[in-house]
Amino acid sequence: MALSYDTIGINYSDLRKPDSRIAKMISSALGPAKTVLNVGAGSGSYEPTDRKVTAVEPSIEMIRQRPEGSAPVIQASAEDIPFDDDSFDASTAILTIHHWTDKDKGVAEMRRVTRGPVVFLTFDPMHQDFWLADYIPELVTLDDKQMPRLPEYENWLGSVEVTTVPVPHDCTDGFYGAYWRRPAAYLDPKIRAAISCFWAVKDIETGLGKLEEDLNSGAWEQKYGHLLELDSFDLGYRLVRSRG
Repeated sequence: MALSYDTIGINYSDLRKPDSRIAKMISSALGPAKTVLNVGAGSGSYEPTDRKVTAVEPSIEMIRQRPEGSAPVIQASAEDIPFDDDSFDASTAILTIHHWTDKDKGVAEMRRVTRGPVVFLTFDPMHQDFWLADYIPELVTLDDKQMPRLPEYENWLGSVEVTTVPVPHDCTDGFYGAYWRRPAAYLDPKIRAAISCFWAVKDIETGLGKLEEDLNSGAWEQKYGHLLELDSFDLGYRLVRSRG
């Protein structure tokens, strides 16, 4: 993860601003925890301001983009968290586990240093209901390869609670599914620059060319126009919280 985000993380913080509705769900999942470890913390999105947060992030580029006054950060990876057992009331990993080199070890490390709930914002690769994959099917293959299945979290953590995270139509956090009701946004290379999957797929130009063609002709709206009536949409994003 460190190498890729040192390369692609330029201007990341400008495009990946936390969405308040998603932040509220994450805060609720943390319960009464007073101390929180944020693993794969990036530029600090979704770090609660009403708790004592410590961040772990491998990429120096992402660390440089953390705003002044944000939580203290240590350059380290999920697979080797430099804290003693049971150091934190809770821990979070927000849209990051798919970048880890050893997911088993990373989750075990989070569990080791956390007394209470371990919380992930992740994506269920079995939920494939996003029109963009019709244009770039390689994105589905990528998700199948890098995203853990939901039962794996139970194998790692024991009993877990899984909550659907609907994506608002005006989501301020520019992750992969954020622009589901703003299709032209995916044609903007600046927006794509902050979405890691576009860096991982070799040929996106063919699919994006077809998308642009369909937007101009009205074919996209004819097929997917019903989405324009929705305020939020379930794209497969899930909040996974350990019960322990």
